[in-house]
Amino acid sequence: MFASDRDPPTRFRNRREAGRELAGHLTKYAHRCDVVVLGLPRGGVPVAYEVARALRAPLDVFVVRKLGVPGNRELAMGAIARGGVRELNQGVIDRLAVSAAELAAVTASEQRELERREHLYREGQAPPAIAGRTVIVVDDGIATGSTVRAATKALRHLRADRIVVATPTAAPEAAASIRLLADEFVALLTSADFFAVGQWYDDFAQTTDDDVRTLLAAARSPPARAEPA
Repeated sequence: MFASDRDPPTRFRNRREAGRELAGHLTKYAHRCDVVVLGLPRGGVPVAYEVARALRAPLDVFVVRKLGVPGNRELAMGAIARGGVRELNQGVIDRLAVSAAELAAVTASEQRELERREHLYREGQAPPAIAGRTVIVVDDGIATGSTVRAATKALRHLRADRIVVATPTAAPEAAASIRLLADEFVALLTSADFFAVGQWYDDFAQTTDDDVRTLLAAARSPPARAEPA
């Protein structure tokens, strides 16, 4: 689903370019005092930075942690988000016979990491007000959709007025599930050939904690301040 008549690209040079492309499909949310852009750390933050900059909207993070399968952490069996929200991919859990004890151990470990990142990224800043606002949730790509679904459910609990999920690329199955939860879903590429988020980027280098902190600091600074490269 697209928010404008712009033609989508076939791939992206890097996350910042993808964010600028994505912002072009979200122009109806520009210059609105009720809008906040939330990047999903870490990779979603460079994309969200460009979206927030183009829309002249505040930028913050919404920390969500993937629950990786024991022995294959890249395969998501669910996700957790602020407020005690947990989203499970029961099909993966059943297919790989993940035990309740294993699920509990992974959840506890990721909860500790979620809290660490909240403290690190926020640097004493209070979380943004969500109730009654239009929230644009941005990630660099959506493979299974677990983290975005967890974020969406958590934002519902926080009484967001409207939730827009925006991403440069998404797997068709994940896109279908998110459309059922979000008020609006914007993805530039939803190819049936999707097998990993990184395949749609020329440069998909890992985003670090320092990268996230630098972008958040730049977003909080006056426009005249220099931007990160």
